[in-house]
Amino acid sequence: MVNASPARDTVVEVRGLRSQFGAQVVHENLDLDVYRGEILGVVGGSGSGKSVLLRAILGLRRPAAGSVTLFGENLHDLPPDRRVAIESRCGVLFQNGALFSSLTVSENVRVPLMEHTDLSLADALRVAALKIALADLAPEVRHKYPSELSGGMKKRAALARALALDPEIVFLDEPTSGLDPIAAAAFDQLIRTLRDALGLTVFMITHDLDSLHAICDRVAVIAHKRVVVADTLDKVQRFDDPWVREYFQGPRGRAAGSVRALQ
Repeated sequence: MVNASPARDTVVEVRGLRSQFGAQVVHENLDLDVYRGEILGVVGGSGSGKSVLLRAILGLRRPAAGSVTLFGENLHDLPPDRRVAIESRCGVLFQNGALFSSLTVSENVRVPLMEHTDLSLADALRVAALKIALADLAPEVRHKYPSELSGGMKKRAALARALALDPEIVFLDEPTSGLDPIAAAAFDQLIRTLRDALGLTVFMITHDLDSLHAICDRVAVIAHKRVVVADTLDKVQRFDDPWVREYFQGPRGRAAGSVRALQ
């Protein structure tokens, strides 16, 4: 008798999700699991609903059908205080960073601390400085405004804010979008280092094939309004689906795979 493999700790569970805007159905019968400690890359074509899925998981959009649980809880069923407690276990890096332009980097990082904790200002300043350092930013950056930062520095500042409450899972929406290849590779390495050091779970929406090859434990592909495959990159690349073949076996996909093979 073959022993069954141990069950994996599921942080996010999506079952039978339907997302729609009026008559437009974005997702239909979508299933997805996110396992504790993994880096999951989520890919899909433009309009496939990657960010819509993210909003559904975070409880920012109620599904038209199906269920979404985060740490075993359906956020829409919870009283406000319990919902806030679950949300504080999550960090989010929104697309383009979404920093408050009128606040310094330190003040941006302190926003969730002042909202969700009873820390004194002095303690909040110390925690913000630590998170900024974890995001691999120099100490003097904490006094700068977003308009004074490069694209890569803005991403790291937004990551520091996402880490402010010591989350268990971090959601990243196109974290390397707009970065040059060197800055994108450095950001990928930072995410992997933080996952390993802090035991994070990472849900990363991306179109960056290099990121998929460099740091993702599994890749979930959204096509035809659902997740058509979620597995290791090697297995996803061999999956028999027209969109998957075009994405991973097209010229850019082959180039990314070739570079990775040489490393």
